[in-house]
Amino acid sequence: MSEAAGPILLRVVIVDDHAMFRSGVRHDIGDRVHLVGEGEDVPTAVAAILAAAPDVVLLDVHLPGGTTRPGGREVLQRCADLLAAEPPVRFLALSVSDAAEDVIAVIRAGARGYVTKQELDDTLLMAIQRVLAGDIYMSGKLQARLAAHFVAGPTLATRSTCEGLSDRELEVFRLIGEGYGTREMAEKLYLSVKTIETYRAHIKEKLDLQDANELLRAAIRWANAQR
Repeated sequence: MSEAAGPILLRVVIVDDHAMFRSGVRHDIGDRVHLVGEGEDVPTAVAAILAAAPDVVLLDVHLPGGTTRPGGREVLQRCADLLAAEPPVRFLALSVSDAAEDVIAVIRAGARGYVTKQELDDTLLMAIQRVLAGDIYMSGKLQARLAAHFVAGPTLATRSTCEGLSDRELEVFRLIGEGYGTREMAEKLYLSVKTIETYRAHIKEKLDLQDANELLRAAIRWANAQR
């Protein structure tokens, strides 16, 4: 593990279905962080994260035990309250895959960074520091792969104005357009009213909307266009 990043003292949960991998990460960063939990599948990951509310979660993207795939994305969705908290729990995705589709899916779901396991030894500590600072971290190789993905096809020219929204934000935006109120959305999505209000604020900021009326009009237009 590179020493350049320096010591960092923070609370971490490690989530991966391979015990040897978790052990290796513990060995590499154990004296620099306070390990407060581990998970090996979606249920144990969610339980550990909700119980500890750590600073950073190191999350395997392709985690077993979920109802949807990839499992890491389901963990992010089920921990939505922590993503919207102040300060939020930061999720750093780990995977053997460097496919652009995998990176996009997990970042949209709420992860703040993506590190391939092949480059873990050289980048993990720096990636943790970057996501903890509020940045989105990806290696130069991953950034280049994403750029090629968008430039290669019509995606860049035809993206929806909602492309920048996370999965959960898009779900809230859709419900707004369908006429749901804040409390109704909270009940439907099993979230708190405060979390829904936070998502509404994030959507307004990302779509450059000035107030609740503009948000409602934009959501109705978008919802109608999807029918």
